[in-house]
Amino acid sequence: MSNAFRDLLRKVGSGVHTGEDLNRAEAAAATEMMLLEVATPAQIGAFLIAHRIKRPTGEELAGMLDAYEQLGPKLQSIDSSPVILGVPYDGRSRTAPVNVLTALLLITSGQPVVMHGSDCMPTKYGVPLIDIWQGLGVDWTGLSLAQTQQVFETTKLGFIYLPQHFPQAQKLFEYRDQIGKRPPFATMELIWCPYAGDAHIISGFVHPPTEIMFQVAFAIRGNKNFTTVKGLEGSCDLPRDRTAIIGMSSPNTPHETQIAPLERLQLVPRDYGFTSKNVPFNSTEQLIADMQSVLQGLPSELMQTALWNGGFYLWRSGICADMRSGIAKAEELFSSGEVAQKLQEIAQVVSSVSPQKTMLPV
Repeated sequence: MSNAFRDLLRKVGSGVHTGEDLNRAEAAAATEMMLLEVATPAQIGAFLIAHRIKRPTGEELAGMLDAYEQLGPKLQSIDSSPVILGVPYDGRSRTAPVNVLTALLLITSGQPVVMHGSDCMPTKYGVPLIDIWQGLGVDWTGLSLAQTQQVFETTKLGFIYLPQHFPQAQKLFEYRDQIGKRPPFATMELIWCPYAGDAHIISGFVHPPTEIMFQVAFAIRGNKNFTTVKGLEGSCDLPRDRTAIIGMSSPNTPHETQIAPLERLQLVPRDYGFTSKNVPFNSTEQLIADMQSVLQGLPSELMQTALWNGGFYLWRSGICADMRSGIAKAEELFSSGEVAQKLQEIAQVVSSVSPQKTMLPV
């Protein structure tokens, strides 16, 4: 048993009247002890549920990120700063995700993208990103970090797959299943940046207090280039059934307060010709079929969602001058087959570096 960890557990688990928040260094130390299994299983489970009940602070999230930066994988810097798309690891179960299509649009337009995630997991057990990529013909699961780096440098797309690249963090998901609740790590993962350089971090959220925690954590760690999206099921996919609420920082705007100022943007789908309807998620097979239809440039409800999201992200990444030109650009890239061609290129590169590749006789 770790006495040092027990002291930290006592702070967060002492209840409303006597419990205390951890400071940044303490949160980093607690996270490191859990990742390295210095803490016992009983201590880890107790900490995760106690911290869930207490709720994390922005400073604690910053400390958790410090530990992930110290122990976790990082893709090395390339010429252009990537967009980091942070989505809940437990996937989507009610609405069809389009963040993979968004990533493909951005890469096709020259904007590098890094994604990260794991397998189907608690508490939602929704469709994870890795299953969507596999359904589209891109299998990241067998690549080492060095091979993923090679794919990233070649195609401008990288995917950090926790079971392969960060097994210490992967082990903690067993506790999520057993306690039946998302611990604060699930919040921290939305703003984790597994990239060794400047990046634009885009994270989804559900509850307004979470966005404030993000702002505090970013300010403490010196991250000035980020976007927050009150998206579908906590993802960074813009909804169509309500106004999309977005917070945008500016890396060039100086600020003296702890919380970086945000420019608040509210996007109404009908103002851009989109109906107020989210595409439901029925099955992974149906989702992949619908995505293939989008990649062929065929009209569909999922195409409308892809254009709505693509227009925003092409504009936010500086590729297009405004939302309307971004939507038009997204439609052009899908209809011309350029996005489908980029997907094929990525699949070929991943296959060429994969250790699971079957070599044909010469």
